[in-house]
Amino acid sequence: MAGDIILETRGLTKEFKGFVAVNKVDLKVRRGTIHALIGPNGAGKTTFFNLLTKFLPPTAGQILYDGEDITTEKPAQTARRGIIRSFQISAVFPHLTLLENVRIGLQRSMGNSFHFWKSEAVLGTLDAKAMALLESVDLGAFARTVTVELPYGRKRALEIATTLAMEPELMLLDEPTAGMGHEDVDRVKALIRKVSAGRTILMVEHNMSVVSGISDTITVLQRGAVLAEGPYAEVSKDPGVMEAYMGTAH
Repeated sequence: MAGDIILETRGLTKEFKGFVAVNKVDLKVRRGTIHALIGPNGAGKTTFFNLLTKFLPPTAGQILYDGEDITTEKPAQTARRGIIRSFQISAVFPHLTLLENVRIGLQRSMGNSFHFWKSEAVLGTLDAKAMALLESVDLGAFARTVTVELPYGRKRALEIATTLAMEPELMLLDEPTAGMGHEDVDRVKALIRKVSAGRTILMVEHNMSVVSGISDTITVLQRGAVLAEGPYAEVSKDPGVMEAYMGTAH
């Protein structure tokens, strides 16, 4: 069964001047699943993601990817393995069109990321692939729209498209529905389910209702430590989880 584990952390810990933000977290993410990391605000979710993507060095513990220790790797090395975090390559060019943003993501995956001086004819060969990615996240009709004009929920969909352009094996989604209204939340939930085919997704969320219908496994963090883990039906009935979410879960 070990071969089914794409990502594993062993005793992963991060301290900030005596404050333990992530406390000896053991996590196993199975290949081809949607795994949600949830918890109340301040539970350590974002810090944990920052450890995985090497934005922060751990105080202690290990990170293994495909069974290989990647704890001391640089962020770029980790990204090259196919571990891509959504905001790392989000639509950072608000005054370009959606098509142009996705095309830049495709250039990065080809290793010629900043060849902005290439002719339009050369870059045009990427248009078909960029359009296919936009269609896959239901943004085909907005291809020629300038990104800054998009509503918030559609911007997050574009972020997912630019992430997909990098051909991730493990997709890390950081609070993909934060700040959204119900309609956008439902759209992004459906989108995550759709793009999960053939890849592994680890997503940070704080709202259990978001992950209830799409996650295979839910790990609940509280005060930096694992409080509970399992399928939604099991985790949602855990007394400790119910207490942690009292007044915040719907």
